[in-house]
Amino acid sequence: PMGSERTEIRKRQMAATPETPSAAQAQLSTGNRGSNACCFCWCCCCSCSCLTVRNQEEERARRTSHELQAEGIPNCEESPAPTLEEVNAWAQSFDKLMLTPAGRNAFREFLRTEFSEENMLFWMACEELKQESNKSIIEEKARLIYEDYISILSPKEVSLDSRVREVINRNMLEPSQHTFDDAQLQIYTLMHRDSYPRFMNSAIYKDLLQSLSEKSIEA
Repeated sequence: PMGSERTEIRKRQMAATPETPSAAQAQLSTGNRGSNACCFCWCCCCSCSCLTVRNQEEERARRTSHELQAEGIPNCEESPAPTLEEVNAWAQSFDKLMLTPAGRNAFREFLRTEFSEENMLFWMACEELKQESNKSIIEEKARLIYEDYISILSPKEVSLDSRVREVINRNMLEPSQHTFDDAQLQIYTLMHRDSYPRFMNSAIYKDLLQSLSEKSIEA
């Protein structure tokens, strides 16, 4: 009887032996996946719960989201090349500059050099919002505008005073085409008083004016 028990135990051990490398290989494979997921961190979290990896994934998701959100705003508005008369008119008033796509494009190019392009992007997003009539689209666009340009967590946050922010927060309870009207006016005024005078003295404007003047003379 003892011999048969030993034989039975030996059989079970031999039957279990082939599974051991496979199990070890599976553990190794799992370990490798954990290391990759956690960027080879040593913080005992190799089951995709690594805070660093999670933050990176969330950041990629946010970046992708913002890229999709910005699809509605072209890098450059489509417009014919400005004429000499139009470019001269930009110097007459900020309103005339902002009335034409070519003017907004040139001004936006200048704002980019000053790292304040978000002011123009916000203004354009508000103008786009005003054209909407569908309630669900209005709510979605208002949310995206808030996340992109109003939230203090956004890298594209525009500069607004506390009073305007309070108005926006109240308006966001029931978003409409005019949720950001006060904020849009404040940013428009800021661009007018702060950035517009520098744009008129910038190389971007002067070079464009000179180029068109030379073409006019040649013609």
